[in-house]
Amino acid sequence: MESFRFGSAPGAGSIPNSIEELEAWLSEPTETLLERWPTIEGDLLILGAGGKMGPTLAMMARRADQLTGMNRRIVAVSRFSDTTVRQRLTLAGVETVAADLLDENVWDQLPDAPNVLVMLGFKFGTASDPSRTWAMNCLLPAMICRRYKNSRITAFSSGNVYAPVPVTSQGATEDDEPHPVGEYAMSCLGRERIYQYFSRHHGVPVALLRLNYATELRYGVLVDIALWVQRGDPIDVRMGYVNVIWLADANAMALAALAFPTSPARIINVAGLEILSVRQVAQEFGRLLGKPVVFSGQELPTALLNDGRQGAKLLGQPRVSAEQMIEWTARWIAAGRPLLNKPTHFHVVDGKF
Repeated sequence: MESFRFGSAPGAGSIPNSIEELEAWLSEPTETLLERWPTIEGDLLILGAGGKMGPTLAMMARRADQLTGMNRRIVAVSRFSDTTVRQRLTLAGVETVAADLLDENVWDQLPDAPNVLVMLGFKFGTASDPSRTWAMNCLLPAMICRRYKNSRITAFSSGNVYAPVPVTSQGATEDDEPHPVGEYAMSCLGRERIYQYFSRHHGVPVALLRLNYATELRYGVLVDIALWVQRGDPIDVRMGYVNVIWLADANAMALAALAFPTSPARIINVAGLEILSVRQVAQEFGRLLGKPVVFSGQELPTALLNDGRQGAKLLGQPRVSAEQMIEWTARWIAAGRPLLNKPTHFHVVDGKF
């Protein structure tokens, strides 16, 4: 894998000194994105931009505009329950609109845009409120497709729509049939089917991004494992293998995907190219953090893995290796830096979130 040094980052052994520096890392455009960006014509509307990925993705879009001499309108829509996120986006030159998109009355107030990137979804809490999961993951896509039937839509999906695959494989490919496990995964497939219906029967160009799993220093699979090790919690290794992708690389791939919506809808895996052993990752965190590691369970012969090679060929190779992500994460955790406190629950094997 190609090595990478952030243009605004410290050396490989350092970590950012602030959230602002970290967000500068996470919003650094890739060369592939900068090559593609001028070919994507028109303004960009980002729906669900207040979550874990949305703020830095919107910042990256603005930086790509600046670096390529463009001046498109970039609008981020979210409930923005955290007002500081909205403030940071405004300072970065991104327009913001606060709206609850389940309220049908807000749709006429949203601006038109030829490019719509959808980051909306609901996962954690599915077991306690399944109706909200289906509303967010299936009702909202229909509302989006009706409102933006004349736009090009790129929407995040999830690798959870695939069945677990043998751990000896490279992961599920875009050609594999979906086989979701659990209600959340079924709602993710339902989301895709809604987009596919509007794309096939109403001619809406759509790209569906099956993501698995984005990680950064405050959140992600690697943060989960590092915290377990630091606390001395037993590491559940039944879901024994994962692939992760640095969040900045996932952001760049998602923005590059704005060039590829089609009718019928195109499916693209967005995933790291390395298959990681959870046991080995935990042991490495134990070494870096100076902590003993305790395990529970035994690795299953299958795991939830995505084959990201086709997506990387189309949207750009990931720049950051798993080894580098692990080192950065260990330093961040050891330094007691801020976390989002949103576990991924990647280790769940029964699909119940």
